[in-house]
Amino acid sequence: MSSALTSKSASSIIEAVLRRDPNESEFIQSVQEAIHSLERVIAKNTHYVRILERLLEPERMLVFRVPWIDDKGESHVNRGFRIQFSQSLGPCRGGLRFNPSMNLSVAKFLGFEQTLKNALSPYKLGGAGGGSDFDPKGKSENEIMRFCQSFMQELHRYLGPNQDLPAEDMGVGPREMGFLFGQYRRLAGHFQGSFTGARIFLSGSSLRTEATSYGLVYFAQLMLAEMNKELKGLRCVVSGSGKIAMHVLDKLVAFGALPVTVSDSRGYLVDEDGFDYMKVAFVRDIKVQQRSLREYCKTYTRSKYYEDAKPWNERCDLAFPCAAQNEIGQSDAVNLVSSGCRILIEGSTMPCTPQAVDVLRKANVLVAPAKAAGAGGVAAGELELNQECNAIQWSPEEFEHKLQEAMKSTYQRTTKAAADFGYSKECPEALVHGAAISAFLTLAQAMTEQGCV
Repeated sequence: MSSALTSKSASSIIEAVLRRDPNESEFIQSVQEAIHSLERVIAKNTHYVRILERLLEPERMLVFRVPWIDDKGESHVNRGFRIQFSQSLGPCRGGLRFNPSMNLSVAKFLGFEQTLKNALSPYKLGGAGGGSDFDPKGKSENEIMRFCQSFMQELHRYLGPNQDLPAEDMGVGPREMGFLFGQYRRLAGHFQGSFTGARIFLSGSSLRTEATSYGLVYFAQLMLAEMNKELKGLRCVVSGSGKIAMHVLDKLVAFGALPVTVSDSRGYLVDEDGFDYMKVAFVRDIKVQQRSLREYCKTYTRSKYYEDAKPWNERCDLAFPCAAQNEIGQSDAVNLVSSGCRILIEGSTMPCTPQAVDVLRKANVLVAPAKAAGAGGVAAGELELNQECNAIQWSPEEFEHKLQEAMKSTYQRTTKAAADFGYSKECPEALVHGAAISAFLTLAQAMTEQGCV
């Protein structure tokens, strides 16, 4: 009786979201995945239904016009977004994404996922997401600067170290963050709370981007250790060729794994011999010069570039999707399973469509969700902002040790929550459910204590 009642409650939450935001497909997909993971939690305590209803409505949604002038003196207008999803655990942290695909649904889904990711971390942080449909590709440095300044002109009043600090995401790197922070500092009138952190590691550059990627590989290591296996010699397919994907390649090479692919919006590159440091550096050069990945094949003849294709049909032990949401569809998942993939580590947020998730689950492919496996960036951001850090120069080794500790603790919290609610280690979705459960229970406790706010 109670189980029928709860499933009705869980489905009624989804129905309410569908009624309120019928066209927000990415956000609805994200909510459905989370509620699927929380079914047993809601069954144990129906009070959580009310909490979940409140959590799914962002605290603040900012949508604003961003006018800017190009180098020819012509005016353009883009749309800016910032979704401060939840501050019940502390000030917001979350990325800014500059990409033509950015809209309210994507901003809300990123903010919701970031809220769960931050709640899973050991830090007291709220979650946010946002950005703009501006495309930095093909724009001059001055055009990007003018856009960033206009974007910050509106957003600065809602930011601050005790309210919301944005971080990098797709299309936003150190250059964009520098322009955004410069304008924020000018408008806010103080230096406190640099978005990119204190920038004290590795000759003055932030390790936050590397930390997300390294964390993904450490998480894979922790999963393999449970099976008495190691990364060395394992064949890995990686999608994307941006910051996250390239640092994943670096760390896989360091651990003796065999990463064999990278991809971009036009196709993918496979190197049968696997990438090494020299080859990774070569791919980076190609990307910096905005040339095609096809150029790689002229230098390394045991490689091949496939136009309009994805790397998921290449033989592999592990997959690291690091490109974009929903990059793995049903047929891609079927290809992955046929290619021998046993573990999938989510580098991008929500990389699998619901149909792909079903295929992977039925084939018993273990999935590490981005909210747990991608926690390295959260850890690095907080380590950078920690005031004690400013007094000492950390070596990369010390930083990596702290990062490994943070990933281990995230992994343990995830597996414990899964076990507490009856998901065995063999369950392919144990980590997916465990991450959502642990994050939600942390948020629910804070929200209960703070009353109906």
